[in-house]
Amino acid sequence: MAKRKKAVEPLPTIWQVNEELWEIIRLTLEGLDPPAKTGRPRTGQREALDGIIYVMRTGGQWNQLPRKFGDDSSVHRTMQRWIAKGVFQRIWAILIESCDELGGVNWEWQSADGAMGKARFGGILSAPNPTDRGKPGIPMHRDSVIVEADGGPMGVV
Repeated sequence: MAKRKKAVEPLPTIWQVNEELWEIIRLTLEGLDPPAKTGRPRTGQREALDGIIYVMRTGGQWNQLPRKFGDDSSVHRTMQRWIAKGVFQRIWAILIESCDELGGVNWEWQSADGAMGKARFGGILSAPNPTDRGKPGIPMHRDSVIVEADGGPMGVV
């Protein structure tokens, strides 16, 4: 008879950043968004991050973002600015490192999963699908996800 795997208690879904996590992330964000010289003050970094998480988790439209996160346009601009500066990659690396230090990453076994599909809004022309070989100019993209043994994502390439 096969052994039963020990049940792993799933972590609660993150809708907003808690105090402990914010202290880690705040250090990464320090000095990134200096106060604007003119106009309205920027949306707070924590509110912006919580708003970004909210939109990514719900899959909703930016204009449906609840007011408690700040103006939807400001939160979206903040996200675009942080993406351009590589903030999310830095935060991800810090969190993976912290998880490793706590023994939360199973380094014994990893899996890479690759997917290929049409880039709906454009993209580099690479590795066309054999069925699309005769169609010139079809943009393609590739996504590969690396996960640890328990299925926790470690990176996207």
